Amino acid sequence: MEIKIKQVILRHLQMELKSPFATSFGTFRNKEFILVEAIDEDGVSGWGESVAFSFPWYNEETVKTNWHMLEDFLLPLLFQAPVAHPQELQQRFSAIRKNQMAKAAIEGAVWDLFAKKRQLPLHKVLGGMKSSIEVGVSIGIQKNVDELLRVIDRYVQDGYRRIKIKIKPGWDVDVVREVRRRFPDIPLMADANSAYSLQDIDRLKALDEFQLMMIEQPLAADDLVDHATLQRQICTPICLDESIHSVEDVRKAIQLGSCQIVNIKIGRVGGLTEAKRIHDLCQENGIPVWCGGMLEAGVGRAHNIAMTTLENFTMPGDTAASSHYWEKDIIVPEVVVHDGTIAVPEAPGIGYEVDRRQVDSYMVFAKTYRAQ
Repeated sequence: MEIKIKQVILRHLQMELKSPFATSFGTFRNKEFILVEAIDEDGVSGWGESVAFSFPWYNEETVKTNWHMLEDFLLPLLFQAPVAHPQELQQRFSAIRKNQMAKAAIEGAVWDLFAKKRQLPLHKVLGGMKSSIEVGVSIGIQKNVDELLRVIDRYVQDGYRRIKIKIKPGWDVDVVREVRRRFPDIPLMADANSAYSLQDIDRLKALDEFQLMMIEQPLAADDLVDHATLQRQICTPICLDESIHSVEDVRKAIQLGSCQIVNIKIGRVGGLTEAKRIHDLCQENGIPVWCGGMLEAGVGRAHNIAMTTLENFTMPGDTAASSHYWEKDIIVPEVVVHDGTIAVPEAPGIGYEVDRRQVDSYMVFAKTYRAQ
């Protein structure tokens, strides 16, 4: 059954976060993003979400560059021919270098549409095996340690299965020590967002005493070699995030010994097709994976849930409840966490309905593109 996409609507949305989210590379108070709606000849809609930020802090992509890539390159390629399977788009888009988040946004919409046309939930189309997923929560850098401890306590009481805290030079060893003193047994990890170098190796070694699940992306975003050097000298498992853009990056990281764990983000690797390939390679090599977060709204969150049902997602991800970030999300029902788990929806496609009225309330701009 081929999908003939007749039009795509790009919507530029802006949603205010319930509270600022601070990392080593910046503080977020709202999230701008592109919501993608792909509509086939029967009028069925599939939804995707660009996870690029307004500024090129996390990687080189932004909301504006994603819109440019979609409008001028990716949508014309999409409209060239019907799609028999979403996996075809990886090859169709291969002439466009990088721009992974733009590719993932439109590919995600086609995956949702593909699943809906087959009257199957997206997680089953992907080969998922779980009816619920375990989730953790990511906590930004707070104004002081006491506030961080209060925030952690709240989420521990809510039942989240893992706590991730952001660290940076000057907000690391002493902070983690206080967290461990207050919460000696919680599953805890630290995310550095590339804030360190090998010159900080003694500081990073000092984290070994705290029995962290992992330290995420301690070194440069484009590095595999120095991470291998660091991993040989510390006991804490390294998890790679920003360094992983493709299954080839994972192959090299495994060969070098750069990490023991991989964070898979759909947008960072170019879509669900590549995310699944990375999952499979990691599974073959005994490398556990988990799903990272990019402050997604409901559509992106739904794609993360579907992907996390794959077998080798053995660690709680960052897909927290909608209410963790937003006063009101753009899907119904919203994503809800019970005792640290999310029930995987069984409705066709992403399993949630897009709340068009709420989308309109957040919308800055929209434009429709049609197949010729």
